[in-house]
Amino acid sequence: MGVGHNGLMNLDEPLSSQGSGAVTAEQLGTLSHEFRTPLNGVLGMARLLEGTRLTAEQRAYVTALKQSGDHLLSLVNDVLDFTRLGAGGLDLHIAPVHPPTLLRQVAELMSPRAHEKGLEIAWACSPELGSFLADEGRLRQVLLNFASNAIKFTAEGGVLLLAERTDAGQVRLSVQDTGPGVAAESQAKIFLPFVQMDAAHGSQLGGVGLGLAVVARLAQAMDSTVGVGDAPSGGAEFFFEGNFAPVATPVAARELARLTVGIGSPNPIIRAAAARQIEASGGRAVQAATIETLLALAPPDAVLLIDERLSDEMAPIQVPTGRAAIILLAPEERALIELRRAAGFRGYLIKPLRRVSLAQRVLAALTNGAASTEMAIEDERIAPSAAKGARVLLAEDNPINAMLARILIEREGAEVERVNNGQEALAALAAGTFDLVLMDLRMPGLDGAAATRALRAKGITTPIVALTADAFEDDRRTCLAAGMDDFLVKPLTPETLRSALLRWTGPAGAVKVPI
Repeated sequence: MGVGHNGLMNLDEPLSSQGSGAVTAEQLGTLSHEFRTPLNGVLGMARLLEGTRLTAEQRAYVTALKQSGDHLLSLVNDVLDFTRLGAGGLDLHIAPVHPPTLLRQVAELMSPRAHEKGLEIAWACSPELGSFLADEGRLRQVLLNFASNAIKFTAEGGVLLLAERTDAGQVRLSVQDTGPGVAAESQAKIFLPFVQMDAAHGSQLGGVGLGLAVVARLAQAMDSTVGVGDAPSGGAEFFFEGNFAPVATPVAARELARLTVGIGSPNPIIRAAAARQIEASGGRAVQAATIETLLALAPPDAVLLIDERLSDEMAPIQVPTGRAAIILLAPEERALIELRRAAGFRGYLIKPLRRVSLAQRVLAALTNGAASTEMAIEDERIAPSAAKGARVLLAEDNPINAMLARILIEREGAEVERVNNGQEALAALAAGTFDLVLMDLRMPGLDGAAATRALRAKGITTPIVALTADAFEDDRRTCLAAGMDDFLVKPLTPETLRSALLRWTGPAGAVKVPI
């Protein structure tokens, strides 16, 4: 495996020579399950404990527990992924990939972790890049590795996911951050196994140096390249480039043509992503770190996107006089929506921003909100309860994981019935109706995949979501092939569960695609 100029990897060493081949895929699946099942209990209960009334000392202990557990989970993921790729090679499943959807899913999945560190995460896709044929699951794994690494090493600012086409016609996926960057002498070897950054660039944060090695192997399998360089923000930019056949794609709507939209945010990632999304919708973007500067740059008829981060407890944010403005909020700030509307904001957008929602809200704001009910659907991420009144069947044999899942589901307003195995799940669905089934894979007797096949053979169409410690992409495909609709990996987090409940028990108009 060689390294080209500017940190670009030329991955020409055979995979078989890089892995021991001593462990089978089935054995790795068992290891994944046995590692991640107790970790689900540890991390899940730590999160529940964090939400209780604690002293400052107790909260510090819980924070340390979570950080240690998250670090252990990261190590487990890297070691198992690296070993899996070396042991069994890699099968690619080629299908059309819609890059805006891919980036949105990754950004929203990583958003809670970024927000825990006080960071922003955002995405943007070039309008010239349409759909293409590739293995979407493997590309998602690449982006998740890049984004996870960026969040880990970035102390302030944020992370930006981009998709575009290079001058040579290749698909380019990249992740930029505002962290310390990667020293030039480290760029040439950072994708090699067991290579860590030096102390000056954050090795104190831990890791065994396998996450980027996994990305390198995935790139080789897709006849692509990965590399690292300097981001415009001064941090690092990790990128993936490959030749993928284009798929006929409808021309993206340019809803904001001939319109100017202003962006006011102290965070450069939010400004950069919003500007790219506005331009992708045909508009012109102006941006500033303060409202005063923004008002000097934006014409009077421009709609202003103003980040809640410009507010503070002593001086709540105000709508500039005579201006149409939209407030930008994190999901956990949804309680502020009505307060900001009362203050004169004509709408809201939830971060990470979505291009289509941004365009809809801007157009609605131009009509003083009169068209908001028709043009701008409420963002499902602000719902106080993700599954109010829904009946959920939980098939889970581990009592600790079952207790954790039940608590999280009931907090979202759903009624839960629990069974211990696939056979009991069949009986429960024969006796009653449910809005959703959460199905563990490895259960005694009839396992989750076999139970799902039996349910589908009986004509039962209730959405079934895998809830499993089997974390590999091949496991995800096995679940979908068995007839499941979605795939959740343990350790289960409140955010990922909430997202799945919204997808499968939410409004009829919600987009129901597996993440």
